[in-house]
Amino acid sequence: MAATKRGLSALFGSTVGVKTLMALTGLGLIGFLVTHMAGNLLIFFGPEVFNAYAKSIKSAGGGGLVWVARAGLLGMFVVHVGLAFKLQLMNRAARPVGYVHEATIEASWASRYMILTGLLVLAFLLFHLAHYTIGVVDPAFMTWEDAQGRHDAYRMVVTGFSNPLYAGGYIVAMSILALHLAHGFQSLFRSLGNSHEGARNALGKVSILIALGLAAGFSLAPIGVLAKVVKPAAEQPVLGN
Repeated sequence: MAATKRGLSALFGSTVGVKTLMALTGLGLIGFLVTHMAGNLLIFFGPEVFNAYAKSIKSAGGGGLVWVARAGLLGMFVVHVGLAFKLQLMNRAARPVGYVHEATIEASWASRYMILTGLLVLAFLLFHLAHYTIGVVDPAFMTWEDAQGRHDAYRMVVTGFSNPLYAGGYIVAMSILALHLAHGFQSLFRSLGNSHEGARNALGKVSILIALGLAAGFSLAPIGVLAKVVKPAAEQPVLGN
């Protein structure tokens, strides 16, 4: 027990340990984003496919597994942001006297404002959960069912994104996420020990591609709804006709 306590203290008490934990939680969150984006894109296949997908997620493990996963992901996000604050405080403690001239000329905007973009994404996540998962924003969303008695997630998403204000806010949030990921993805590999200059340059380009890909992928649903490519279920063609 004492050895474990000392190990945790050393891990959380060093910048290397905190950066490593940030990298691991960040990697886990990126994995979730890729999976979630793939699920979101199923909305282009119509209400039957999308509602079946939503039901499979909600019924996993008897319905309890999805809440465990949601709590774990939210906890991972909060820990990730908390570690960012801790790292900033540790860096300030190690350099109590500021530079005469701010040494951020070569640093990108994304790298200088990682905490800000992270907090904005967290704020959006909490609103998004309140809107589409808990039903605080639009309680009626939680009561809608399709013809098969499943939660009508398709109608919920289409209705939500039919509001230009929410759809626009969602796209802006995805743009902020892209800024965060553009720097965060390459940083997590440096934190895990990759310091080769050639690899860093390549990771910088890959990070931008991944960030743009995720932002674009997530933005396709609201854009599709606003452009009438994704239509309400009542306007969907009937298969076989």
